Amino acid sequence: MRQTTHPAYVSYPEKAAFGRTLPKSKIYEHSGANTRLKDLFVKQVDQIVWQYKLAPETINLPARPGVPEIQIFSIQLKSTELHEDVLRCIDGAVQFPILFELHQGQGDQAQTQVVAAYKRPNEADANRWVLSNYFATDWLPGTCARTAMPLALDMAHLYTALLQGLMPLPARPQESLADWVARVDLAAAKRREVEKTQARLAKEKQFNRKVEINATLRQLKTELEQLSR
Repeated sequence: MRQTTHPAYVSYPEKAAFGRTLPKSKIYEHSGANTRLKDLFVKQVDQIVWQYKLAPETINLPARPGVPEIQIFSIQLKSTELHEDVLRCIDGAVQFPILFELHQGQGDQAQTQVVAAYKRPNEADANRWVLSNYFATDWLPGTCARTAMPLALDMAHLYTALLQGLMPLPARPQESLADWVARVDLAAAKRREVEKTQARLAKEKQFNRKVEINATLRQLKTELEQLSR
């Protein structure tokens, strides 16, 4: 059987292995989770393991403002889905950037998905973090082989390289990570607008209105293409 690979499914150094199970109660404590969130954890999450700690002392790369360390969390799911609010809750409880590896199924049915949001300190309050939308791979088969960890000069460069494997659009030359993420989010919003406008066009009966909606749709598609280039 041919092994697939994915750039976001990374082989992390043994020196960085942490392997500590994280009790859900600790997450609730540090995030102030409400009853609805706790229910989601109970229904959807089997176990959370703090799998790797990528830090200056474990991988020998200097820390940078906003990226002192990067954590890799492994989550074994009970169901085939995980509500994004669960990830936001964990991200809110841990004061470092995190990449999540979600696991579901056993044996031949095992699958893995890598998910992360771009996480940066709030400029007004360094103790709070700002999260982008979440980016994710498709579900990868259990036979998927891990790829080598990207080479980087420091923790910030490593974080950019790790997120790169999840991004649906390539970076532009000299584009900062924050600008790149903002453009990806904008393109996603524009794509939703295109889909809504296409649905309106399909329902519209009046010729004049069809012409107007078509012109809007062409404009939106042009804007989406510019964002995607």
